[in-house]
Amino acid sequence: MRIGLLMLALLVPCSARASNEWQIRPFVGVTFHGGTTLGNLDLAGGAGDPHIVAGIGGALLGDVIGLEADFGHVPGFFGPGALHLVSQSGVTTFTGNVVIGIPRHMTTYTLRPYVVGGFGLVHASIDDLNDVFPVRKTLPAIDVGGGATGFLSNRIGLSWELRYFRSVGGSVDPLAISPLPEQLSFWRASMALVIRY
Repeated sequence: MRIGLLMLALLVPCSARASNEWQIRPFVGVTFHGGTTLGNLDLAGGAGDPHIVAGIGGALLGDVIGLEADFGHVPGFFGPGALHLVSQSGVTTFTGNVVIGIPRHMTTYTLRPYVVGGFGLVHASIDDLNDVFPVRKTLPAIDVGGGATGFLSNRIGLSWELRYFRSVGGSVDPLAISPLPEQLSFWRASMALVIRY
């Protein structure tokens, strides 16, 4: 009996390891419908405009459930502002997520839909022309979304995804133009090259 339990304990991790796959996902995309209460300049309009985003993700996926790390950067997220006072800006996100997909054996020759969600950090930086009101804020954030992945070969595929990011728990900045807590949110639509091994 003890030998049987010992063998089972040794075989379960091995079989789980055999069904797992690692994926690396460099991606490009666009952010849209953003909003913010950060800063002392007129930044809300710039945050809402479309902006190019690039980044990379890495995932360890099982047959249904997996884990993912996602890193993205959006240069010029806040734009020049209505008064053209912003000289440089950007938003960087880093999140850890749970991925839930259709079982792999059901999607061998077709797209594999999935949903993803988790939490992490969002960092915003804003430099103005006179360096009077620079912003450097790192806030906790959540993200949630979904997409689909299809493979062109055994190792190379493409993924299309829509994901929503939102900071949580911001405090009220007494110097800000907004009396609301510091918040930042946006949508991200992206396409990734998927490399699995």
